Amino acid sequence: MRRSLIVLAALLVAACGGTQPATSPGQAKQADKVNAGVIAIVDTAPIHLGKAKGFFSEQNIDLTITPVQGGAAAISGAVSGQFQFAFANTTSLLTAKQQGLDVKVVANGVSSTGQQGKDFSAVLVKQDSPIKTAKDLAGKKISVNQLKNIGDTTVRASVRNAGGDPTGIQFVELPFPDAPAALQSGRVDAIWVVEPFVSQAISQGARPVAWNFADAAPNLTVAMYFTTSRTDPDLTRRFTAAMRKSLEYADSHPDEVREVLKTYTKIAPEVIAKIYLPKWPVEVNKASVQTVADLALADGVLKQKVDVSALVP
Repeated sequence: MRRSLIVLAALLVAACGGTQPATSPGQAKQADKVNAGVIAIVDTAPIHLGKAKGFFSEQNIDLTITPVQGGAAAISGAVSGQFQFAFANTTSLLTAKQQGLDVKVVANGVSSTGQQGKDFSAVLVKQDSPIKTAKDLAGKKISVNQLKNIGDTTVRASVRNAGGDPTGIQFVELPFPDAPAALQSGRVDAIWVVEPFVSQAISQGARPVAWNFADAAPNLTVAMYFTTSRTDPDLTRRFTAAMRKSLEYADSHPDEVREVLKTYTKIAPEVIAKIYLPKWPVEVNKASVQTVADLALADGVLKQKVDVSALVP
């Protein structure tokens, strides 16, 4: 009887073994495919560096970085479902939130260095221009890459801080690559540009009169990564963890940032070696986001007060 039971038990074990699933409980889950809409500029170096370093793979994310033209394209792409995550500047995100669009910040994007003379954003004039300080920009014609956005808002802040009246400034919309030539030809009195165009214009004889990001708020959060409510919360958590690690790494490895810029931008290597890099702190500076919201409201860029906590948890 005992022998029969042992044989029966062995047969049962063999039978059960034959029905085991092909995937064992400890086997790794297939990586989640993620498409992120990101502008191919200096600001977004951390996500490219993080992908190269494997920080997203560590979070079981198979990341595709899709270049977009600007914040508007990033926001529309995320809201429509083309992107799970995307990158846009603070004013664009505040405007989207005011319009009732489904956007929520998940990680910091890029920040001002906060240093006069050593930031990645500046207002420049010709070498022989009578404009000597930000105060002298009052009533002048200044180029920005997009009207009613973070450029004109922060330029006005520079003028106010210097004791000038920004209400009479005429802003002209010009893509950053076209701005230095427009300045040299006299089409505008001053230009607002970010790197690498700051260094390019200075090398051509332009002179900085304001460092508008540094003027607007201490350690200004200039842009952020965001998602929508349709994104799985666990995926959001993992993307945020990878992004935070990427930001921290980029901020402490400027030489590697300069190297990765060669892989996704068209900036000449000799320019990359000289440009002012921004800062990439892990945390969003919520106070600076509120300052941008208040400035945009005062300038009429925003039509009503935005609850910053609803955008940046």
